[in-house]
Amino acid sequence: MSDSTWSPGRQRENVLSVVRSVGGHVIAWSDDFEVSGATNPLDRPGLGPWLRGEKGPYSGIAGAAVDRIGRSLVDCLNTGYRMRDDGKLLLTYGHDGPWDLNDPVDENRFTMEAWGAQMELRASQGRNRDETVKAREQGRKRGKHSYGYRYVRLHPKANIDHMALDRGEDMPPEFQERENATEIMRTVAHRVLADETGELTEYTEAARLTRAGFFSPADHERVMSGKEPRGTPWEGAALRKMLVSQAALGYLMHKGRPVVDDKGMPVRVAPPLWNLATHEALVRKFAPKGPRQKRAQSGIHLLSGVASCGVCGFRLYRTGDPVAMTCKSRWRGLTDCQPSPTIHVSILEEHVTHWFLETFGDHMFMETVYDPGNGAEEALNEVITARTRLRDDRSAGLYDDEDDAEWYRTRYSELSAEVKRLRAVPVRPAGMVTRPTGDTVGSKWRGAVDDGERRGLLHEFGVTVKVWPEGHSPRWAAYVHDVDPDADADKSFPLIRQRSADVPVSH
Repeated sequence: MSDSTWSPGRQRENVLSVVRSVGGHVIAWSDDFEVSGATNPLDRPGLGPWLRGEKGPYSGIAGAAVDRIGRSLVDCLNTGYRMRDDGKLLLTYGHDGPWDLNDPVDENRFTMEAWGAQMELRASQGRNRDETVKAREQGRKRGKHSYGYRYVRLHPKANIDHMALDRGEDMPPEFQERENATEIMRTVAHRVLADETGELTEYTEAARLTRAGFFSPADHERVMSGKEPRGTPWEGAALRKMLVSQAALGYLMHKGRPVVDDKGMPVRVAPPLWNLATHEALVRKFAPKGPRQKRAQSGIHLLSGVASCGVCGFRLYRTGDPVAMTCKSRWRGLTDCQPSPTIHVSILEEHVTHWFLETFGDHMFMETVYDPGNGAEEALNEVITARTRLRDDRSAGLYDDEDDAEWYRTRYSELSAEVKRLRAVPVRPAGMVTRPTGDTVGSKWRGAVDDGERRGLLHEFGVTVKVWPEGHSPRWAAYVHDVDPDADADKSFPLIRQRSADVPVSH
């Protein structure tokens, strides 16, 4: 779309011209402007369904040129022969009438034009590879930037000058305050690191961001470019990849690893989203944990995963209209739970909310956050790693020449001096810190975006709810558990007994 020679408007006029020349009319447009021309026509979102016969009958296809059909010789010929074998027309601007691939002259001309398109593509790919290598050697970022960053140009048509944190400056005015990508990523990282319940994962965070209306990385990029968002949701796997990537440290990356300079240090092309200690904590947080863990709830229902059956202990599920919570363990053949409890969701949610706010609502809300420290230890480890790498290279036989040996001694001395300097800096280690927020539990509850966020508060307090069948006393009870996974289960205690009770009753 940025090439004036093949602008959408010009291509459209060329297509209409060649269609009029054969007395036809256009029944649909396949606009794959954001898809690489090297993509197989069968796999393109616009054109592919027509070629695969999924869009209904049509007489043929028309393109502005042969290289608009495909940039690969094989793809062009396969598409052309498919049209021929299916008895459909194949039209391109600049060719007199439909292509007849049964005619050797037309077939050879079509092949040559397709070959020319492929040669142009290969030359363009070669130039791009060379430019990428050159940029990497010069310590410059090229290509798509990571979410949380933006390219800065000194004027609109200038080359990229540098990378900066994306605080929403390039967004339309109505989105600038909300779409602060840097703070969005930092908030997610801090929430994940502070979670001790196991109920907050990359998937629950992705669902939270989607519900809150934050643009996904793809939509964020589209809006910054002046395009309309597509409404794509956040994806948990992609969010985890961004959180554990060293690109968040501002490093220049190649094949998933930081590029190092001739001194053995990672090349930094942008300010970091967080420091090395936070990065390592995120890597540990998302490390495989062996057997599959309990799935965290990512929906918006208040008591999903919180309410369980008082008879058999299995979780309750939402069902019916009006919606109720009921035990399905007997239906699924897991237990002989009978009679199975059922209670209207609205009743249970209303009374659990009343109990929770009455019990904890006036308490000062304390948050546990991850303190990344002052970074002195991480900086020291980074320099020691570079010095160790340099020493290992020397042991492997490098730097044996006199000129190289002199460079080695100079560089090793510089690194040793830096190690000595950093060891003298007082270290404030990274770790979890509990601090008051100035809010009460009640204000946090009322200010929550939805019931999914409120359920997170229940999990932070270790709240679970048990429900018994009608006629049982108590009908339901709420419990607060010690959220320490190593804690004895007997440390849990009921804080309320009956749904009609207005005052918590503790045992």
